Amino acid sequence: MKLNNEIVKELALKSGFDLVGFAKADTLDEESIHLQEWLAKGYQSGMTYMERNTDKRYNIREIFPEAKSVISLALNYYTPVQHSDNEDERTGHPSGKISRYAWGRDYHLVIWEKLKRLEKQLKETDDQFNSISYVDTGPVMDKAWAVRAGIGWQGKHTNVINPGIGSWFFIANIITNYEFNYSELITDHCGSCTACIDACPTNAIVDEYIVDSRKCISYLTIENKGEIPASFEGKFDNWVFGCDICQEVCPWNIKFSESCEKAEFYPFDGKTGIKLSEVEEMKSGEFNRRFKDSPVKRTKLSGLKRNALFILHSGDLKNHDSNS
Repeated sequence: MKLNNEIVKELALKSGFDLVGFAKADTLDEESIHLQEWLAKGYQSGMTYMERNTDKRYNIREIFPEAKSVISLALNYYTPVQHSDNEDERTGHPSGKISRYAWGRDYHLVIWEKLKRLEKQLKETDDQFNSISYVDTGPVMDKAWAVRAGIGWQGKHTNVINPGIGSWFFIANIITNYEFNYSELITDHCGSCTACIDACPTNAIVDEYIVDSRKCISYLTIENKGEIPASFEGKFDNWVFGCDICQEVCPWNIKFSESCEKAEFYPFDGKTGIKLSEVEEMKSGEFNRRFKDSPVKRTKLSGLKRNALFILHSGDLKNHDSNS
């Protein structure tokens, strides 16, 4: 059977994805220029991998010579759970907050399972179908392809926003040798809103649509391999792994977020954070057990301890005391 947009969309939705879009496998000219400008300013900080394979990011045929289309997929992870203000029993201070995307099972594991199943079904439908897929683990500009495929527009906080469900979703892309009818772009609807820029406590959104990773709490608590600069003391708002502030204040999320039905993304044991004193005393065995299939593994125990100690010994808690 010959594949078409409707068949792919039907199979993708049955596989658990929430949004599906199609883009022609053209070169990413404008997007690559913006990437080079971003890199030239050092905004990638320690993420030196962003400086490599720029030819593949520009032209996905360098990855997959047969490429004719990109199928972009979105997986909603929003749950109707809010951060708890539970206090650390030992210190009496709030627990360290964990980013919403890391409350449950590692999304890579969840999406890879769905992608494997979907690509198998597409191949079984038409044995001429050939593909390779990515979930932010290769030299592919995931957000750029999501925008090109009509999944949404890239907001001023640099996350992709869909007008129907907001921006709480993961992105996966299938590069294929198949041709499709390509999706219409969704125009930018951020307008004059600067809620995300105004709310960022470290001023990491240095301009509309531009994030300086060196100032971003998510980068500083996850990807960062060094110490957290003292200049950020009192600005972390108890975020011990990642940060959701720019998405929490986005009007599109406030109005249109839809709860997902995927149990994997709900908080383990109902916990949206972790006691800072508990992190201080945590051993590697406990860390590996507790975060076995969690994105929190990415920062490693040493990184999580660094983050907790930074919050405990910075002005964050003092600021909380003065406002309580």
